[in-house]
Amino acid sequence: MPRFSRPIPGGLCVHVVTRGNARATVFHADDDCATFRQLMADAQRRVRLEIFAWCLMPNHVHFVMRPRADGDLARWMHWLLTAHVQRHRVRHKTTGRIWQGRYKAFPIQADAHLLTVLRYVERNPVRAGLAMHAVDWRWSSARESASSSHDLARVITGTASLAVARLGRHAVDGRRACRHPRAARNVTAHSGEASWTREVADRLDLLGTLRPRGRPKVKCRLRPSGEIAVSNGGVLS
Repeated sequence: MPRFSRPIPGGLCVHVVTRGNARATVFHADDDCATFRQLMADAQRRVRLEIFAWCLMPNHVHFVMRPRADGDLARWMHWLLTAHVQRHRVRHKTTGRIWQGRYKAFPIQADAHLLTVLRYVERNPVRAGLAMHAVDWRWSSARESASSSHDLARVITGTASLAVARLGRHAVDGRRACRHPRAARNVTAHSGEASWTREVADRLDLLGTLRPRGRPKVKCRLRPSGEIAVSNGGVLS
């Protein structure tokens, strides 16, 4: 993923994904997940963000969050992943890269689109066959929000907007919950209305990424005889 030419601005909701190098397993046991979760709380004490949802999978991590100020997301993620790599190398006696390049951050419009992404993130373990229900997966916000008395859950998600809870993030049928906005397969794999998407892309200097990848398909071709040959899926007629 290309680096943003500008930092993620404060107040913008984003879906953050980071994967293990070559999609290798990062969390080998519950102790690995517990360590990472504690580091999340430590990162919150250093740079406070709104974290609406999170989920630790064996080889990747999802966050849905909103930084308060420009650059807060980069500072938060840099500290978290650096601290985790150090502890991972000591515990597993490894060298080399743990995470696959830089994390990806997809802007989200703070309306029903946000709820769609929340459901997608918290239902990752269900789709992967790791749990029957989202709340059954120990290493996610779905589980901890169901038992909000947990001290660490309050540290991590305590600043998240109560409006998210009022909108019923878990009240959804299975098929709809598994949907995710995959239409844009580029750096701006966004969740939002077209006008909002363009405005955000303009702010982040990413308008060029809204164009389809590759060369435009040839719709027609002029033959030497002067006739126009129409191309349909690569076949001339």
